[in-house]
Amino acid sequence: MLFTKRFWPGIADGSVTMTFRRWKRHQVVAGHRYRTPAGIIAVESVDVVEAGEVTDRDARQSGFSGATELLADLTGDHDLPLYRIVFHLVDEPDPRDTLAHDADLAVADVAAITRRLDRMDGAAAGGPWTRAVLETIEANPGVRAPDLAASFGRETAPFKRDVRKLKNLGLTLSLRVGYRVSPRGAAYLSALRDDGG
Repeated sequence: MLFTKRFWPGIADGSVTMTFRRWKRHQVVAGHRYRTPAGIIAVESVDVVEAGEVTDRDARQSGFSGATELLADLTGDHDLPLYRIVFHLVDEPDPRDTLAHDADLAVADVAAITRRLDRMDGAAAGGPWTRAVLETIEANPGVRAPDLAASFGRETAPFKRDVRKLKNLGLTLSLRVGYRVSPRGAAYLSALRDDGG
């Protein structure tokens, strides 16, 4: 779920527990968890409300000083339904981070990762990319995503989406600038090299 950077501290410290969005149809589901840059949130409720029902208290829980400021900040067509999403921060580590630091790979783990990467390569319009990107990140930790993307002759946004796919498998970690291969990713690449792959 997307939040602009100014809301991240409030989500992380638990002071921001609500958000409002104008959507054609709801994009999140009550009871589901979503990753944000501030941590994982669990959505408690999703309701359609009228703009006039938004209170100053709602606004403060959303990171605004009052309802007027919140409503002025909303993007999207005013004819679209207004959704109120109530959530809380999940006080658990991101499962991707836990997975990323698990470098104890059995032969079956290596084979399972290879199958996932092969599927991703097979579905890519531009051909196989997963291992080349992993190896490039390994050799260039902390390099800006636009520079890495350019080295492949790619646009930044789709390149970053692909790196997120690798992160979801626990193979990379995001740094403040750029990325690095995770302990799991390093163990995987080492296993491939040991196997002559």
